[in-house]
Amino acid sequence: MFDESISIVEQSSKNKYGQYFTPSMVAEFMVDLAEIDTNSSILEPSCGEGIFLDVLLKRGFYNLTAFEIDSELGKQFDFVTYKSFVSSNIKEKFQLIIGNPPYIRWKNLEKELKEELATNALWNTYFNSLCDYLYIFILKSIELLEDNGQLIFICPEYWMNTTHSITLRNYMVENGYFEKIIHFNETPIFNNATVSVVVFKYIKSKNKSKKIDVVKYYKNRILSPKILNQIKEEKSNSDIKKFSVPQFEKNKRWLLTNVAEIDKIEAFEKSCGSETSIKHDLFSSTTISTYPTIGDVCDIGNGMVSGLDKAFQLKDEQLNDIESAHTIKVIKAKYLEPFGYNKTTHYIFANEVEDEKNFKQNFPNFYKKLTPLKDRLDKRYQYNRTIPYWHWVFLRNHHLFNSKTPRIFVPCKERISNKDNFRFAYVPSGIFPTQDVTAIFPKKETKESIYFILAFLNNHRVFTWLKNKGIVKGNIVEFSEKPISGIPFRRIDWTNDKEVTLHHEISNLTEKYIKHSEGLILNKISALMDELLD
Repeated sequence: MFDESISIVEQSSKNKYGQYFTPSMVAEFMVDLAEIDTNSSILEPSCGEGIFLDVLLKRGFYNLTAFEIDSELGKQFDFVTYKSFVSSNIKEKFQLIIGNPPYIRWKNLEKELKEELATNALWNTYFNSLCDYLYIFILKSIELLEDNGQLIFICPEYWMNTTHSITLRNYMVENGYFEKIIHFNETPIFNNATVSVVVFKYIKSKNKSKKIDVVKYYKNRILSPKILNQIKEEKSNSDIKKFSVPQFEKNKRWLLTNVAEIDKIEAFEKSCGSETSIKHDLFSSTTISTYPTIGDVCDIGNGMVSGLDKAFQLKDEQLNDIESAHTIKVIKAKYLEPFGYNKTTHYIFANEVEDEKNFKQNFPNFYKKLTPLKDRLDKRYQYNRTIPYWHWVFLRNHHLFNSKTPRIFVPCKERISNKDNFRFAYVPSGIFPTQDVTAIFPKKETKESIYFILAFLNNHRVFTWLKNKGIVKGNIVEFSEKPISGIPFRRIDWTNDKEVTLHHEISNLTEKYIKHSEGLILNKISALMDELLD
């Protein structure tokens, strides 16, 4: 029996080689996914402390091969080869490859590992310096599987939908299929690694299964054997959702969501005017869907950076006239709501003042407030410049924020667990975003009103699209410029009287809702948007 109070996180400070050691109960869970007999040939390509090897030996599996780059680890086993798995010339094929491969961004790789990859044929064929060390472990493992061999890994989930992993994903689609994927979201599995984790089972085969069994565990809490047993069972519950998705396709995003939601996403993209074209190259043809995006109709800017927010925030301080003229109104992310906001904060903003003597003489209350924090202000990240302590450190997009036009604010990161909406908020001119907020401005040539764009962004279809095809890490959706600019947008056909009428009605109702916040108005907006998008 396991003690369910024991943390799944096992302490270790080793991470030079991307080592985050797997808890034994998770290793047992993963071995249970394998369908093999005790004579099967098994490889652990980065055995670490030997957690998987321990479990396999206890269960009677002895035909084991293991590699480990760190000679200080796994010394209790006499069959571990202390060489780099990546460079080893392995002739044998395996029926099961299992483990927890290292994951390190290229920029964080040790020099010796970069040099190793620079001369590695597989790496140079499929990858580049934008890729993760993890990728070579997955691809080489598949190369070493027998036909119908099984690959069972635990790793971060980000590679399943990033641009830089497309060659790996296409290789996996061509050479086999996924049987099962368990998505643990933000469950804290590894010490010192806040990462969204998946366990997957992949089969190397030319014959493809029609579906992938997906399990999603949503609770951000320490795992226990009880929870892992529930994941093994057939039924879903409030914390564990189980469903099937079609096998993944080449050159497409891999969506871990149910078929009904995939259909909803595709219908939404189509309603935004998607056009399908086929791009041919030397080796394949790719189907590409295109549609107008928010980036086509709006300018988008990440908020300004003060470097020490509490220093610049004003509360009840007495200010002279000059000081009052050097303040700005700011909305913090926590005060944003769908369609609106509930609080602004005044901030010191005296970036045009260059001389400290002038600052002290003409801004005495600012000077009194900031000088006790001068040491901390001087230690802010300087962006390779010398910045006076009373200045904000980065005025990115200030010209955009300083315009005399209304804007839409959204938190730059939004947790989506137990939510069905984002917080796109209408904000009048003269109010600025800080670094926890991203701002959206309709372009001058955009005919659709800001109220229509706001209603569109707060529509449930956009929520569904973003939580599946946005930049999502665990339960956090990112709203920086790039992910926002990629959101599909429904442009109005200004020659179509019905669409023009719908645009005007949605705009008028949205403006009315911002002023009065009546729930019935939201229902009307939603119904009209359904009429436009269905």
